[in-house]
Amino acid sequence: MKTTATAGHHSPDLATEASELRIATFRLARRLRAQRAIDSMSDGQFAVLATLKMYGPHTLGELAERERVSAPSMNRTVNCLEESGYLTRTPDETDRRKVNIALTDEGLDVVDETVRRRDAWLEGALSALSDDKRETLRQAAEIMREVAAL
Repeated sequence: MKTTATAGHHSPDLATEASELRIATFRLARRLRAQRAIDSMSDGQFAVLATLKMYGPHTLGELAERERVSAPSMNRTVNCLEESGYLTRTPDETDRRKVNIALTDEGLDVVDETVRRRDAWLEGALSALSDDKRETLRQAAEIMREVAAL
């Protein structure tokens, strides 16, 4: 591993640190994503349900923009979720040209159960670690939130 001297001690090269953090973050995210209420539901479909739970009803265009996909792609996702009974489309009361997309009770249940499974998996993984390692991860979570906000 390439190192550079910093203030009298050696630290890993910043590019190597970034790569290692990226790989570890993606591996953890992949393990968490695998914990879901419905195995056949894609990450993109779940993201739409989670967005609607967190932020309330959206138009198709708003969902597409928030998820950074095209409107036709979002329309396919919404159609599939609607056919499965996880969301509804209703005309906007003030602008009949708009259609609001909202969670159904079934969609809310999927989000809640998926979050419960992910939290339970992570709690189990954390329970296998020492108190010191859990404290390190708690501090790392704070730092990761800071980095994500940059």
